[in-house]
Amino acid sequence: MTAITIETLKEQQQIIQQQSESAGESTQSLPSLDEVEQILGYEFNNKRLLEEAFTHASLGLGFSNERLEYVGDSVLNLLFTKQQFFEYPDLPPGALTRLRAANVDTEKLARATVKHGLHRYLRHKKPLLKEQIRQFSEEIQRYPLHSNGLVDVPKALADLVESTIGAVFIDTNCSIDVVWKVFKDLLEPIIRRETLKIHPVTQLYEVCQKRNLKVKFVDLWKESTGFDVFVDDQLVGRGKCSLKKEIAHNRAAKDALDNILRILDEKDTNINIVEERNV
Repeated sequence: MTAITIETLKEQQQIIQQQSESAGESTQSLPSLDEVEQILGYEFNNKRLLEEAFTHASLGLGFSNERLEYVGDSVLNLLFTKQQFFEYPDLPPGALTRLRAANVDTEKLARATVKHGLHRYLRHKKPLLKEQIRQFSEEIQRYPLHSNGLVDVPKALADLVESTIGAVFIDTNCSIDVVWKVFKDLLEPIIRRETLKIHPVTQLYEVCQKRNLKVKFVDLWKESTGFDVFVDDQLVGRGKCSLKKEIAHNRAAKDALDNILRILDEKDTNINIVEERNV
């Protein structure tokens, strides 16, 4: 990619100004990107890449961060593949895949965006995004590392991390080493083998299979935006989410898991008491 000229930058600014004025907005409504380089600790050689990375398709400028997001997604997966291959020489491919997936999924990347305030510089025309970010920021307070599918995540936040990674990758002539140096700390806390948690649906089935218990999910999402969970025909969990059916399903599994573990603990305690009395 050739170096951008001052004339091209001026033309790009004129396009942004025309689009903003046609929508009845001033150019001041577009956030300045000057502070982004300070957050990243990286100065772009090609400022056009930075601007593209923070321009959402909803702005309607004829260009957006979607192509850089495509690049960044692949680069991010490669970075974690390389890092984890050497960090965990004893882990099989399946475990490495799960560990990588946990670090590059939508929620994990969205958390990084909010943590470092990068969302403040995203140029967009998504009227609901501000409220979605506020709700997301509040909900993740209950889950310090990851919710495992229990909160609704604004995808634009994760896309922003990927597009920024893509921009740095292209700007450095495709150096994955420089990209890792720039983003490693920004992506902390990185989920590691000892902090990786099992998804609540998977864990519920695993717990019940060990006890020969039958799990049944009842889909009530159309009627009440929720799911009921029965274990051996006993209601043990409920979960709701009006925005996404998958989240309602996950929340029901988490509620059932919490309850079934408590029930099993009580049952084991009672068995131990009986056995001690019979000794």
